[in-house]
Amino acid sequence: MKKNLISYTIVAAIGGLLFGFDTAVVNGAIPFFSDYFDLSDAMKGWAVSSALIGCIAGALVIGWPGDRYGRRDTLKVLALMFLISAVGSGLASSLNEFVIYRMVGGLAVGGASVLSPMYISEIAPAHQRGRLAITFQLAIVIGILSAFFSDYLLINTGENNWRWMFISEAIPALAFLILLFTVSKSPRWLVKNGDIEKARAVIERIGTAIDVEKTLTEIRGSIAIEGKTKKHKLFGGPYLKLIGIGMIVGMFNQFTGINVIMYYATDIFRMAGFSTDSSIGQTVIIGLANLIFTLIAMRVIDHFGRKNMLLVGSLGMPVFLLLFAWTFFTGNVGGFSLVFLLVGFTAFFAFSQGAVIWVILSEMFPNVIRARAVAIASFSLWFFNGLTTFLFPVVVGSLGGTTGIGYVFLFYALMTFSSFFFFRRFLFETKGKSLEELEKESMG
Repeated sequence: MKKNLISYTIVAAIGGLLFGFDTAVVNGAIPFFSDYFDLSDAMKGWAVSSALIGCIAGALVIGWPGDRYGRRDTLKVLALMFLISAVGSGLASSLNEFVIYRMVGGLAVGGASVLSPMYISEIAPAHQRGRLAITFQLAIVIGILSAFFSDYLLINTGENNWRWMFISEAIPALAFLILLFTVSKSPRWLVKNGDIEKARAVIERIGTAIDVEKTLTEIRGSIAIEGKTKKHKLFGGPYLKLIGIGMIVGMFNQFTGINVIMYYATDIFRMAGFSTDSSIGQTVIIGLANLIFTLIAMRVIDHFGRKNMLLVGSLGMPVFLLLFAWTFFTGNVGGFSLVFLLVGFTAFFAFSQGAVIWVILSEMFPNVIRARAVAIASFSLWFFNGLTTFLFPVVVGSLGGTTGIGYVFLFYALMTFSSFFFFRRFLFETKGKSLEELEKESMG
């Protein structure tokens, strides 16, 4: 694997690290900014989920600037937005100001969730695309763990500790912005804009194919088809079913309950009787499990297959979710059992949906609609993410605290088990195939 290919992939994947950091940093900060702004359950849900409103908008609209100005240059704008959000959220003097800056960060997260894996999939050779594309998910996981750990380290920095938690994101955001000036534009985007010589040079530089001319011919062919069919409606004709499948995949990803854990684990542990410091410490253990099993998934994704990994997770996660719900129904929320169950669930999620979701969404759609279709599928994911994140404290509060947590995770267990049958019936395997080959299969 050529050095440039690896370095370009790593730089693009930093968008995933910021994705993970931005969405998870709120976990440890919740108890402190909730007290500072004196938030009710509903307002706490709004403060946490407000960033996800930005994610929804960012994922939905990013396809156009990504196509118009290129993946790389649009990512530069998103990096700047991450930086502004980090500093602004940390310096906010009112809840409204805090929410506005969190929404700016959400726009960047939503955009990066589409463009970073898309850029990686467009520079990667078919036989290495899964391993490289999953780098984005690995970066998300590292970002989550980094956020949990930085929250833990900053607990004792005084009454403004939550401000430093948010501001700490400025460091990776600035690094992302600077490093984006060191990578090339996507060869697909260059060909689409008529710059064949630059596209040829990029393909040769990153070593994505032995036969450069054949690769260019395939790219030109798919772009020619795209030009002829661009006016076709996404929600009609042959694309309707694929769009629907992509949106349901995004929905099931959020109905695992993973992001409720990533955003509210500190509150969940506190309700189970842990101190605030200990609760934030437990999230670091969950983050480590997330990282370890993502690394395992990276080793096997191009051999085991995306669909098979989803099926394994859909059978493993419900077991731990059911047991987790049971502990809250019975009040048996001992520290070891609670942490063990969340680690077990996280391990299955990281190996399956966590590792696969962004890879399969960037692969399953035909080239002619990929940017727009991935944006729509990502919109579905972020919509349900925002909905569940807002409702969690409201539902838990209205159903009686720990009992409410039990009902929420019982729902997630049932939905995750249901996803097994959907994935088995409607998804096709994408490993080891070029984007052009996948286009034929998806429309077959």
